[in-house]
Amino acid sequence: MSSLLIRQARVVPVGGVPAPSGPVDLRIVGDRVLEVAPSLRPEPTDEVLEAEGRWLVPGLWDQHVHLGQWAANASRLDLSATTSADEATRLVAAEVGSRAGGAPGTVIQGFGHRTAGWDRQPTVAELDAVSGDLPVVLISGDAHHGWLNSAALRLLDVPPRDGVVEENDWFPVFARLDEVTQTAEGKRTAYAKVLDAAVRRGVVGIREMEWADNATEWAERSDSGLDVIRVRTATYAVGLAETIAAGRRSGDVLDEAGLVTMGPLKIISDGSLNTRTAFCHDPYVGADVLEHPRGRANNSPEELADLLATATANGLDVAVHAIGDAAVGVALDAFLRTGARGSIEHAQLVATPDVERMARLAVVASVQPAHLLDDRDVTHQCWPDRADRCFPLRSMLDAGVRLALGSDAPVAPLDPWEAMAAAVHRTGDEREEWNAAEAITVAQALAGSVDGATTVTVGSLADLVLLDGDPLDGAPQGPEAAQRLRATEIHTTVVAGRPTRTGR
Repeated sequence: MSSLLIRQARVVPVGGVPAPSGPVDLRIVGDRVLEVAPSLRPEPTDEVLEAEGRWLVPGLWDQHVHLGQWAANASRLDLSATTSADEATRLVAAEVGSRAGGAPGTVIQGFGHRTAGWDRQPTVAELDAVSGDLPVVLISGDAHHGWLNSAALRLLDVPPRDGVVEENDWFPVFARLDEVTQTAEGKRTAYAKVLDAAVRRGVVGIREMEWADNATEWAERSDSGLDVIRVRTATYAVGLAETIAAGRRSGDVLDEAGLVTMGPLKIISDGSLNTRTAFCHDPYVGADVLEHPRGRANNSPEELADLLATATANGLDVAVHAIGDAAVGVALDAFLRTGARGSIEHAQLVATPDVERMARLAVVASVQPAHLLDDRDVTHQCWPDRADRCFPLRSMLDAGVRLALGSDAPVAPLDPWEAMAAAVHRTGDEREEWNAAEAITVAQALAGSVDGATTVTVGSLADLVLLDGDPLDGAPQGPEAAQRLRATEIHTTVVAGRPTRTGR
């Protein structure tokens, strides 16, 4: 069995568990830390990693990723700065011009526009006017709608329409997009690139929420050589019967390397803020123009509870997407009714009593702090009367809710240090922090980024990150802390006892 000796590392205390006062040696055998001592004699079979006094933390996890879409984003037109449909179509027109005479089968893809703050909603006709017969697919910044021209609607077998393809109609189309735009070789190359980038930021694991047959596809990727990090694979309701028939339960190992495991049943119970479909107790500002003034639930309370009960009876955890406060409340009702285990994904707007309910029910808050940077302005446009209840990270921790931080990549970058920075300093510009009282400390953000692990010691899983600096050295919150987190340098990432040198 392989062994690794890490020499003279400074162990960072995580999760309130004390760490040794000085540098130590750690011997790893297989995927576990076997020994920790001030000095260990190298064994003939040891691979030796000289830490030279660097700082050691548990490996980082991103608890909400759509990795296929994150991989594809590198080749997409960036629309994140657009403020109107006119501005977006001008960028598309320029891209179409640059693609003149391109290879047959070209599809222009864009990502990042957010229509909630636009003065009007976009139309197919205006996209047709600048693109002709070249298919164009523009994915909203929250990935909850697609703005397609007529050629793309035909290519993806979507019925003709005047406006965007929203949510429940959109998600299956989004899932098919890779099939018509990427070769198997191109897709593998794209995955390898983003996995390498993740490891270079200290990521040892993700929860994969892609709209795909994740269990099968990730087992195949790992067995074919992309066994780089741990992957917990979600299934959706459409794949639930097949998952149950295959006997897959949360935690089951799916690949030869032992890195891919079955994850939760993912349920999208409401919409999003930027499409103004997140399900709320109170109407949106400007709700007179909305078909659903309070947003909408995608499932009745009974349907949601039935899904949780089925998952629980078959050994599956659940991950319930709930952004609006009404959706969070209905989800918690279902957890209470069924005894299900799992998380609420996003938990962006939460009624104050429901924070305490999350704690009592031991429901994990799987949150994406970087979203608060993007959603600040649109929140004050759509929810000005409840903006103080958005991203209540401090309130959740104080109530005893476990935080699990992530990105929802491609909605935000797959970089846990960015997520931690947003959690400790809640602004992305020169303005004062948004709801500053809800900021958390660096130590708390780090604890929320390591999949429940604590200070590295004997018996710890050998998923580790060696850092060039001490993440806890300095201000615990504020701009200095955020800057320090974003500037963190990774020396080595260790996954299941296998080191990958990433730094100098």
